[in-house]
Amino acid sequence: MKIIVLGAGAWGSALAMSAAQHPVGHAVTLWARDADQAIRMRAERQNRRYLPGIAFPTSLLVADGNLSALLPGADLVIVATPMAALRSMLQALRGCTAPVAWLCKGFEAAPTGESESFGLLAHEVQALVAPELIAGVFSGPSFAQEVARGQPTALVAASAHAQVRDALVGAFHSPSVRVYANEDIVGVEVGGAVKNVLAIATGLCDGLALGLNARAALITRGLAEMTRLGLALGARPDTFMGLSGLGDLVLTATGDLSRNRRVGMLLAEGKSLQQAVESLGHVAEGVYSARTVAQRAQLLGVDMPITRAVVALLDGQLTPHDAVALLMGRGPASELI
Repeated sequence: MKIIVLGAGAWGSALAMSAAQHPVGHAVTLWARDADQAIRMRAERQNRRYLPGIAFPTSLLVADGNLSALLPGADLVIVATPMAALRSMLQALRGCTAPVAWLCKGFEAAPTGESESFGLLAHEVQALVAPELIAGVFSGPSFAQEVARGQPTALVAASAHAQVRDALVGAFHSPSVRVYANEDIVGVEVGGAVKNVLAIATGLCDGLALGLNARAALITRGLAEMTRLGLALGARPDTFMGLSGLGDLVLTATGDLSRNRRVGMLLAEGKSLQQAVESLGHVAEGVYSARTVAQRAQLLGVDMPITRAVVALLDGQLTPHDAVALLMGRGPASELI
């Protein structure tokens, strides 16, 4: 297969490396928007900024410049940009006949100044700006460093189109990566978006040394919040017990490599949000999508108290201790989704 990966961050680079090492011998090109970064990667044969010390496979090509020149003959195009850049990238891909899949997790930021506006999931953005694309999402519990090193990982290929699911399975299913197909793109995207917000909450819990009981409660009740929002948007309930729901939530909420969890821990240490984000050196999608998740939930009448507390924390309306007190001070309730 001829595979084009658009975006040379940690996750895009890791998946490009994984596909290039596939036993069938895919022809993989990693495209970087930044020409200087591409030059460095070609010279050093690694992505020193995001995945230092992990060598590129010898067959992996690194490109920059004219994107349209790469597309002819492609069997699969992977969009590996943050959510904020997805819209422009999909517009650039209009007319592409190959299957397209994005990696970003979150909601696009809602337009400002409009009380009834709300941010969109990735497939909703695609339906507006490039409806002709045959597209889907590639998601699941995964840290880029582990995928780049060839450590065992399981992912989900979600799309309404069998052509997209089959292309993702063919590109990435290997001895180190297991790919499961799923038609529920809504559920997979909601899981990927909301788990980042919940990871900030669990990072706060860990940073305040509240204990494992508190962490388990946050993860479990967070899963209930995620499921409620997903069902309201038309997802299947069983998706949230799978890799892109429970699996991704547990990984991001407990793993030391989780950027969103790290944000919560830094806030618990007394760092400002700006200090926390700047210290990461990577994008923490939960910071940027938390407010949009809460807005979408409110418009749908979905109760998400943990998400609301995270938004208030990020906005500086609550201190870390106040956020915990708010959640623990809620009245009794039935344990229902």
